[in-house]
Amino acid sequence: MSKITPVVLCGGSGTRLWPRSRKAMPKPFLPLVGEQTMFEGTLSRCADPDQFATPVIVTGSAHMEHVEAQSAGSGAAVIVEPEAKNTAAAIALAAHRLDPDAVMLVCPSDHHIADVPAFRAAAAAAAKLAAQDWLVAFGIVPTAPETGYGYLLQGEPLDGGRRIERFVEKPDLERAQQFLADGNYSWNGGIFAFRAGFFLAELARHRPALAEAVAAAVAGGREDGARFHPDPAPFAAIEGESVDYAVMEETDRSAMVPAAMGWSDIGSWAALRDATDADGDGNSVRGRAELVDCSGVFVDSDGPRVSVIGLTDVAIVVDGDEVLVTTMDGAQKVGKLGGAANQ
Repeated sequence: MSKITPVVLCGGSGTRLWPRSRKAMPKPFLPLVGEQTMFEGTLSRCADPDQFATPVIVTGSAHMEHVEAQSAGSGAAVIVEPEAKNTAAAIALAAHRLDPDAVMLVCPSDHHIADVPAFRAAAAAAAKLAAQDWLVAFGIVPTAPETGYGYLLQGEPLDGGRRIERFVEKPDLERAQQFLADGNYSWNGGIFAFRAGFFLAELARHRPALAEAVAAAVAGGREDGARFHPDPAPFAAIEGESVDYAVMEETDRSAMVPAAMGWSDIGSWAALRDATDADGDGNSVRGRAELVDCSGVFVDSDGPRVSVIGLTDVAIVVDGDEVLVTTMDGAQKVGKLGGAANQ
């Protein structure tokens, strides 16, 4: 089988992990788990030359400095979006730049995956289905009744995966507990495998205006070394939409492969705490800190010493002259703070 082409989507403002993540240096470019940045980790997972081709990175001009610095030596081709138009358009740009028979593995640049061999095994299974013109999602095996993720209901078996019977919006806690007990639901991890030509055909079938605008932007684009700049005029007319809504929930060829690989989207300080090494009381510390009678506390300080007594399920983050203190339940609202909005 031919090699899989990683397509790394690299954007976002990173407000959910403010104050560590800022518009100028958002989450993908930070070493939040381990020494590598999230973006570097994504490229590293897809660096086996026996399985993967040279990556394609889709990003915006605001992130180019970080992308080029952290992808040096990868040989990656870079597509510079004129503006952010969500994932359907970003993936379509990459698909147009590939051979129609190329299998593309779409990876967000800001996810943590602890088990790389499991990721690569899932990628191989997904690529096999994608080559047969299935549009394939990674179905993350759930480990908790999470309310922050969309879910996939597994349908009939396929070779190496299953049909997707239904896409389910983020549930409330009671429904999430039911999904976990049921055993036939997976988290939608936002990782996909497509044959480039088939993805574009399905996009044209279900979102013709979006497909035409992307095609025009590519046709009128220009090369700049390893960079490709789509024509901004037709691209500006696109009504941004996620690949889930534009294609995956519309097609009759959606499939999923199960993946138990220590996955997290690191979508909040609680998720980061859970993805990092903790002590016996579930506390996780980076930087100078002293904790007494605490449990489930996350501390990340870039300088000042943080002392905490008697707290449970709290995040304390110090970045320069910004300090955040939040309960883990409140961490989902960090992006609504004035500091985050005006970073």
